[in-house]
Amino acid sequence: MGRCRSVVATGSDASLFKPGDDVFYSGALAPQGTNAEFHLVDERLVGGKPSSLHYAEAAALPLTAITAFEALFDRLDVKKPVIGAANAILIIGGAGGVGSIAIQLARQLTDLTVIATASRPETRDWVLGLGAHHIVDHSRPLAAQVATLGIGAPAFVFSTTNTDRHLAEIAELIAPQGRFGLIDDPQTLDINPFNRKSVSVHWELMFTRSLYETQDMAAQGEHLNELARLVDAGTIRTTLGETFGPINAANLKRAHALIETGKAKGKIVLEGF
Repeated sequence: MGRCRSVVATGSDASLFKPGDDVFYSGALAPQGTNAEFHLVDERLVGGKPSSLHYAEAAALPLTAITAFEALFDRLDVKKPVIGAANAILIIGGAGGVGSIAIQLARQLTDLTVIATASRPETRDWVLGLGAHHIVDHSRPLAAQVATLGIGAPAFVFSTTNTDRHLAEIAELIAPQGRFGLIDDPQTLDINPFNRKSVSVHWELMFTRSLYETQDMAAQGEHLNELARLVDAGTIRTTLGETFGPINAANLKRAHALIETGKAKGKIVLEGF
């Protein structure tokens, strides 16, 4: 999850931030205490908070934004065209936390045609407001809906949820030699249907860099600083959907329950203790 707060103290080797700096981050998976009031975090994973946002608005962004940045630009390499394919991306789960920022990044930082999935009037309005060019309904078969758009087979598909449910449709609609990315955890994932089209499959987990302390771990702090610049320039907006009050057991349960319904819009934020 994302966090936003002021730096309280820094270690002797820290050089990027000082006490009093407002920062936002998602941190690492291994340390315990995600819901604690104070965190010890490697400064390479931290960015300076967008000055134009309140703390809750900024806290909605780090985990989903880093995931979307890495998925689009490090894994799918969307700025490298797929020859013969439509210069388009289908984002499955467009109204979710990751989908909401991925739509904006794809629209603002690339020349891709952005197709997003949404199934309810409020989520359709949400993804249109984020910049999606087209909407398809993920409660109905996707391939026929994408074909009806008349733009051709998309070069890229980014699935943020229910990948196993949509896999056959994705294999049908994606362009030959296209690139497919996902972030969820299906119990099984049979990628044999991608064989005939030579589709490459890319899994994204934003905690990989910190788990393995990769040499490019500082890329996450750089992504966040770029995000802050885009937000303060008015190019990207927060994906905060709802604020559920202070961080306590009851509100944590309430937030998780809503997320499990699959009907959350944007990000849910808890603020204060």
